[in-house]
Amino acid sequence: MREMATIPTTTMYCFRMEAEEQSTHQRKKEKVKNFCVLPPLRSREAAAQRNVGISDISLWRRAPNLFSKKRSFLSLRSREIQILSAPLVIGVDPGVMAQRWAAAAGYPAINKPAGIVHWLKYSKDAENTDWVVILDADMIIRGPIIPWELGAEKGKPVAAYYGYLVGCDNILAQLHTKHPELCDKVGGLLAMHMDDLKALAPMWLSKTEEVREDQAHWATNITGDIYGKGWISEMYGYSFGAAEVGLHHKINDNLMIYPGYIPREGVEPILMHYGLPFKVGNWSFSKLEHHEDGIVYECNRLFPSPPYPREVQLMETDLNKRRGLFLSIECIDTLNEGLLLHHAARSCPKPKWSKYLSFLKSKKFTELTKPKYLNKSKKIGGETMGNKEKQQTSEETSKAHPKIHTVFSTECSPYFDWQTVGLIHSFHLSGQPGGITRLLSCTDEDLRQYKGHDLAPTHYVPSMSRHPLTGDWYPAINKPAAVLHWLNHVEIDAEFIVILDADMILRGPITPWEFKAERGHPVSTPYEYLIGCDNDLARLHTKHPEACDKVGGVIIMHIDDLRKFAILWLHKTEEVRADRAHYATNFTGDIYSSGWISEMYGYSFGAAELQLRHVVNRDILIYPGYVPVPGARYRVFHYGLGFNVGNWSFDKAKWRTTDVANTCWAKFPEPPDPATLSTADGDIFRRDQLSIECVETLNKALYLHHKRRNCTASDNTSNLEQGVNGNSTTFKWLKETGKVLRSQSETTVPISVFNKSQLDVPNQTLRSWRSWLVALWAFSVLGFLAVISIILSSRKGDGTRSKADRNKV
Repeated sequence: MREMATIPTTTMYCFRMEAEEQSTHQRKKEKVKNFCVLPPLRSREAAAQRNVGISDISLWRRAPNLFSKKRSFLSLRSREIQILSAPLVIGVDPGVMAQRWAAAAGYPAINKPAGIVHWLKYSKDAENTDWVVILDADMIIRGPIIPWELGAEKGKPVAAYYGYLVGCDNILAQLHTKHPELCDKVGGLLAMHMDDLKALAPMWLSKTEEVREDQAHWATNITGDIYGKGWISEMYGYSFGAAEVGLHHKINDNLMIYPGYIPREGVEPILMHYGLPFKVGNWSFSKLEHHEDGIVYECNRLFPSPPYPREVQLMETDLNKRRGLFLSIECIDTLNEGLLLHHAARSCPKPKWSKYLSFLKSKKFTELTKPKYLNKSKKIGGETMGNKEKQQTSEETSKAHPKIHTVFSTECSPYFDWQTVGLIHSFHLSGQPGGITRLLSCTDEDLRQYKGHDLAPTHYVPSMSRHPLTGDWYPAINKPAAVLHWLNHVEIDAEFIVILDADMILRGPITPWEFKAERGHPVSTPYEYLIGCDNDLARLHTKHPEACDKVGGVIIMHIDDLRKFAILWLHKTEEVRADRAHYATNFTGDIYSSGWISEMYGYSFGAAELQLRHVVNRDILIYPGYVPVPGARYRVFHYGLGFNVGNWSFDKAKWRTTDVANTCWAKFPEPPDPATLSTADGDIFRRDQLSIECVETLNKALYLHHKRRNCTASDNTSNLEQGVNGNSTTFKWLKETGKVLRSQSETTVPISVFNKSQLDVPNQTLRSWRSWLVALWAFSVLGFLAVISIILSSRKGDGTRSKADRNKV
């Protein structure tokens, strides 16, 4: 058992979505929708105390649930989904709930409706949410759960079928609801409109209490509870509460399955509920056997591995029963994969190789666990979709989109490390589909000393900063060289590749289907200053100057195009870099006339050689400090240039030698509070809002990075520095993952005086004092031993002389 300050009754996820929804008579584009997913965690004790112990089972169930959820939702059409906030743990106030807990003593299931009531009352996210999906912690999500795609409407939630709730048909419903005819036998998965949840939640809680207190009707023949203990009172509380407020459910029995059950033919469930024991051959699993299991805290410990797919293949000849066995092993394999990732995030040592771990990392497992999508031709609410509804299910929504992978290039330096922290953090919040890989270019010497191996999924590349043939120092060439190396050394199963720079922050997904990328037509953002596309530079370096596009920054390219193009990108970069006669600003647009943007021209000229014509989109990327175009929904911040808001400013170049990522609690100076911005000029106001958002995102990423590295409050005292004006500033703890994180004092690391030597000053001072103390202590000990030695020697001498005198006598 572990002590926590509050009861984590509910873990909340909010998503912002756009969807095209069609009615029977018209097809319309709806406004932006938000919805939340609420998988509750259960307290093990009736929590009348301030500090409540949470059972370990809640914690190990939570990690895989979050992992499976994240994987399934990130696989969605990125056009439709964008994560707005990470998990928010909400504790129910024991003071408010004391009387109700007393009545429901020993009944943790009441935390589910109680947590939702609390969330509705106190969470700001609830104020901006249209749709809610409610799950249990002991579930594995296999695919996206989108309320309106399931057929949910206001007043008509979608739910899974719980046929054992026989109380809906007998005296139990007649006793506890005025509308027994509306009592639906549902539970497990609940997808409903926020207005319905607001009306339902208080009734759900009160009806749960009511049924729980009605011990006279706990019998199995009345409730269907095989234990006759009132344990499913919360389920009846939901059904009776929904009946009271007039909700009539669309029941879909194809969405969820219990592992161990045989799936219906042709049905692909998108949710697994492992609430019951199940087995495959001689192997079995029951969550109750792990009720007090601290597996989430024990590095690299997993649940017993189930049989491998090849073994299952030989166990059962019936195809549908075999599918059921595959679902069972997928459930546990996903749990174990979630635990592995959780342990890695907690800085556990790398687990020893085993056949099972190798399987969990294999392409076979990835293929088996790829996201599943709802089959819309199946029955929803007992009614088969007609031809009109089938026609409404467009080709875009009925088939899976092509796979995407994102890459970015960095070097082995502190400068790129903090940029990596920011980009990876924003990637996970953005809803970008697929994986991400850092292409890390390092010399052997740099690699031996490098500390940031765990910052991102990484492909290591030999550094070309110093060209191996010409000796030219040009680190920017590492970008095309790294992409080429990655293509030649990694088996890539993605159809489209998104290429970013390290100094970017993702604000939303970047997908080929939204921005219309195709084979032969990459998507990119405009770089108007590449004037060389219009003059002699292009005519010198490409056979097709008319195909030279002034683009860069964000690139979405089909993998087939990229394989042909990458070598040209590298060669053209080398070619332009070597053409010193045309470095002048009037040829290149480079204000420094140093050939620094040769790599950008290498890209444009290489693409022109293959006559790849770009779809140029101005709404993908913005530089902080630039005035945004009204209505544009920018997906990327590119903080490559300095910018300011009033007297506050940020310039990445001033942090080139600062080891922000490896210095506990180091961060950038806090930008102004958005509430203090003047709204007199709308353009300036929006510009400054975006500038502030960029650096706030970087600081949030750094805070979470330091927290993951187990930095403590005391670590901060060794990093106190004075600001540019000589004043120390106070670190404001960030609100992240919905928790208000507490601290007494944190410091802002100044922008101009923070460098490696200064960071070491306090430690050097401490080391100096310690050295003096150790030396003084050692000298004292040696002196004492010397004195003792002299005394003992003197006494020994006296004793010898006395003995000699006696012998003479």
